[in-house]
Amino acid sequence: MGITDKVSQLAGQVQVGVKNTSVSLVGMALKLITAFFFAMTLALIGQELMGSGNFAFVFTMVVIMGLIFKLIGSWNIGAVLLFDLFCVLVALLLKLYLQVAP
Repeated sequence: MGITDKVSQLAGQVQVGVKNTSVSLVGMALKLITAFFFAMTLALIGQELMGSGNFAFVFTMVVIMGLIFKLIGSWNIGAVLLFDLFCVLVALLLKLYLQVAP
């Protein structure tokens, strides 16, 4: 095995490592964004219902974000995207209900 084979093998390993790292980072970012929006939505609903202040809003948001992130932490990217789609569809259904209800 020559030096060119070793360099080629090293370059291949680096490419695989970069691919795995980028997929992992994209998955982590997607999970954080999902948890953030879900937590913000529930915290805003709670703030409006209870009339609490900003500290309670931030605390509720951090707690819910931690719970959601813990829940979806082991999911792959496809499962997280499916969860996002389900949440968007439920939100659209609630919006339609609020528009139609007297």
